[in-house]
Amino acid sequence: MRRLLLGLLCLCLSSAVLAYGPNAVRKRVEASLLVSGSIVVATDGSVSDCAIDQPDKLPPGVIDLVKKTSVSWKFEPVLIDGRPSIAKATMNLRVVAKKQDGEAYAISIRSAHFGEDDRPKALSNKKRFVFPKYPIDAIRNRVAGTVYLALLINAQGQVADVEAEQVNLNVVLSDAGMDHWRRILADAAREAAKQWTFNTPTSGPYAHADHWVVRAPVNFSLDDVAHPASNGYGKWDVYIPGPMQSVPWLDQKRNAPLGVDALPAGELAQVGDELHLISPLAGS
Repeated sequence: MRRLLLGLLCLCLSSAVLAYGPNAVRKRVEASLLVSGSIVVATDGSVSDCAIDQPDKLPPGVIDLVKKTSVSWKFEPVLIDGRPSIAKATMNLRVVAKKQDGEAYAISIRSAHFGEDDRPKALSNKKRFVFPKYPIDAIRNRVAGTVYLALLINAQGQVADVEAEQVNLNVVLSDAGMDHWRRILADAAREAAKQWTFNTPTSGPYAHADHWVVRAPVNFSLDDVAHPASNGYGKWDVYIPGPMQSVPWLDQKRNAPLGVDALPAGELAQVGDELHLISPLAGS
């Protein structure tokens, strides 16, 4: 894994290293990959089982990290008719590798999303979807990245408000330069998202809600400008994480500890529909 990460860092950020020096870049760059799977939460909130998707595509060290860490997770018990019940949940994790002294790397789980499998979803899919337009200046300057959107959906399935909670970039610039490109990509993602519409529920526990909140990652990839896509399951991405931005209509206290960048591009996550982790994500 060490050789793979070193190769990625050299390939993706070689020009940045030359311009700004290796020490400055190492402090800001991180490599990560997304892990998906499922967990089973017992009536006491402990994890009784953890299954990882496509383990053959993941480094053994990542599989070992997830298996060992999941044992220490503790969730708020899932209640059905007021009584604690066994629950199965989807699992999405972002595993991060950071450079240590010498050539060593340390891996950890940085963010996560746990969504209940058995609960009916309020917003099962998009009714209308518009692809974001990749800003021409960003393409010319070889700027790629992922914008993590939070969307407020009204009862008609329209986007009443949308904010960018985080923008991760693949370039290393000054703080002002990074802020500039984050705004450019965030604006493009927001403009497209304002045109999305969603199918809203006509029955079940969400049928009478007046609004919903969902998260949606939007990826701007130079590999496929026409249809931005993720880097592929089990592959390391090298990038500079952006700062988390507060959204007024989100319960930040409940949601912030898990982060927002664990979902793969193209997926939706309904805020409030996830399991609530009450222990440290990185393990005890």
